Amino acid sequence: MKIIPSLLLSALSISASAQAVRGAPIRVVTIYLSPDMASARLGDIDRGREVIILETTPKWVHVEANLTEERIVTGWIPDQGVVRASTPNGDEVLFGEAVESEDEASRRNGRRGAAQDALRLYYDISQYFPTSPRAAEGMYRSADIRWQIDKADVMSRPSAKEQDPNLRTGMEEQYMKEVIKKYPGTKWADLAAFHLIENKLCGDWEAQAKCPEREAELYEKFASDHAQSSVTAEALYDAAYRRAALVDIYKNNDQGKKSDEARGKAVTIAQRVVTQFPQSDWAARAQRLLFMMQQGMPTFGNN
Repeated sequence: MKIIPSLLLSALSISASAQAVRGAPIRVVTIYLSPDMASARLGDIDRGREVIILETTPKWVHVEANLTEERIVTGWIPDQGVVRASTPNGDEVLFGEAVESEDEASRRNGRRGAAQDALRLYYDISQYFPTSPRAAEGMYRSADIRWQIDKADVMSRPSAKEQDPNLRTGMEEQYMKEVIKKYPGTKWADLAAFHLIENKLCGDWEAQAKCPEREAELYEKFASDHAQSSVTAEALYDAAYRRAALVDIYKNNDQGKKSDEARGKAVTIAQRVVTQFPQSDWAARAQRLLFMMQQGMPTFGNN
């Protein structure tokens, strides 16, 4: 007889959790033991860190909050600056604060932790406002910041110079793949897919053909699969550059036929960049690459 009330209580608890109101502050907010600034301070909640709202009063909100990835506390915060799914223009508010934080992170003496604030705030948009025009961009920009932070760490290690990319720890792909899965066919999914190529690039070619051969194929496939992407021109140029590099690598290894074939491919791809994307920076760089090959100048190694 006692089992039924217990099961009912469990079901109600799960339902309440699923329906919990969530929010994210756009400023650092102090959490207190009780709804009184004279009460004990439990810590500070950073920008963009999610809070679960348990109850509200006219001036205070009772929340459960992640102060860090490991530390969760329950307490009271002033009902000010917390964006919820019901907040009018909340997606724009979060996006605006994320942009401010990202700009702060780019400054030489910017606010400590601003990059992490930005990536959380951008991500929050897709969680609280999934139908917002900002949602896909927010998720991508969050993933991009994570990628850049991760890349700085990965490339600072000795393993970054390994020829075989499998011999180094790559950048975490989870968040980029989430963008691709959730927003397929969008500009942001294309950009995420383009980033993923970086984990497959050699650290050092060591003047061997296998790395630029494989990398050129990766970029050519991307350009074929994402013909209308905002980074198609860049992908094609990256492929052309590697084909041009192979001209010299093959030549130095007395492989004249392969060198000529590489030149033909490099010229074809570079001319495609110039024709299809004439006003882009990549077109100018492709023209430079064509000029160097026409002049017999090496495009790779110690010029």
